[in-house]
Amino acid sequence: MSVSQSYTLRGQLTRLDATTRITLAVLALASGVYTYLGVRDLLDGSATAVFLGAIVYSSAVSVAIYAFWTYLMRFMPHVRQPSGRRMLYLAMALGSAMIIAMSSWLNASALAGSAALEQHLSVTTEAYQEKLNEAHESALAAQSLLPDIQLAAQRFQGLAQEEARSGALTGTSGSGTVVQLLRQMAGQLTGLQSEIEASRSTAQTIFDEGGARLAAMRQLVTSQGPVSDRANAFAEEAVQLSGLITALQQTSVAPAVKRAADDLGRSFIAPVADGSDPALRVRQSEVVGRVEEAVRAQSVQLSQAADEILQRPAVEPFRFTPLSAPEAVIRYAGDFLPSWAGAISIDLLPAVLIFILCIVQDVIRREDGEEMEIGDMSAADLMRAIRIQKRLQASEAGTAFGGEADQRDDVRPDHGRPSKTPAAADPESRDIVQRNDPDGPTPFPKTVSR
Repeated sequence: MSVSQSYTLRGQLTRLDATTRITLAVLALASGVYTYLGVRDLLDGSATAVFLGAIVYSSAVSVAIYAFWTYLMRFMPHVRQPSGRRMLYLAMALGSAMIIAMSSWLNASALAGSAALEQHLSVTTEAYQEKLNEAHESALAAQSLLPDIQLAAQRFQGLAQEEARSGALTGTSGSGTVVQLLRQMAGQLTGLQSEIEASRSTAQTIFDEGGARLAAMRQLVTSQGPVSDRANAFAEEAVQLSGLITALQQTSVAPAVKRAADDLGRSFIAPVADGSDPALRVRQSEVVGRVEEAVRAQSVQLSQAADEILQRPAVEPFRFTPLSAPEAVIRYAGDFLPSWAGAISIDLLPAVLIFILCIVQDVIRREDGEEMEIGDMSAADLMRAIRIQKRLQASEAGTAFGGEADQRDDVRPDHGRPSKTPAAADPESRDIVQRNDPDGPTPFPKTVSR
């Protein structure tokens, strides 16, 4: 790089000084505006207090950002020592972290706060949907016992009909002790079946109402309008849905099936054989014993199935937690990375300008070498240096040749005029200001013929 090119870089830096100032001011102002929009949602109180508090905070942020980057732009490019440069880099990192803490997340809130709140409402809706489905499945879990109960009731009812019609069990037809016992067992199982079917109808009704609440919540998420108003309506729907989920869990008949199955085995009372023939009574007693064994086996089977249903974890109630826009942006930061990147870039973009200035200054120093300090001298500094140099030279010359000069002055005749002109008497003035010397030759003619 030649000297002219180095001079060009210096000139460009000078020309860009105003642009740099304007850029810093605009970025600081933009950050302050978005900070105001973000901090306004965090403050509480009257409208005037919120407005003044947000204005003061955002103004302080703008001034701090402008001053911080201005200080670094003025100092960092001119610091040569590695230790000093490292300390300034540390200060830049610390200040950048502070700027992100006090401004960038609020900027992200202003940029993506509404979208983050809608994301929160959407996630909450899906969570309620999951809880409603779990409660519905738990309520309908007892329905899996319905086929076994139906088969057992049909088996007892069929045996009763066969015994009454042809005496398939005791060898004697008619309605006796065995027939009555079989019909009694079939009736108990049929009653339990009816209870389970009724609970299914109730659970379906509650589930349909919960689905309507979920549809209303989804409508609030996707509809237009201020998100804060929609969040309030969403909270009301969420409260209603939570009550429906709790009611849906209470419709489960698994506990009732458990109690009925235990009672079916424990409360079995064998009827007394009422046959007129002793042999018939013996056969009736044998059939009653076999029926009792079948009833106890059925009771154990139903009780175990009910225990498996009851051992399922209960559906934990879900509670909707309202969030402010900044809180929502932080919680769902992974979904709004572009907004975070833009908010941080507004605050930290001057760091790139500082790096550019440091690189350009290093290039200028490397090309100028030791003459850089001279190149930075002003015209006044240069003239002052020349005067000092001339005075030193005159002082040295006077010390070395003072005697000889005095002798020449004595020998020189005096024709009634001073031997020295003012310019000769003042060498410093001769060097700085050009004057006509009458004793010397005139370098240019006084008149020019045309």
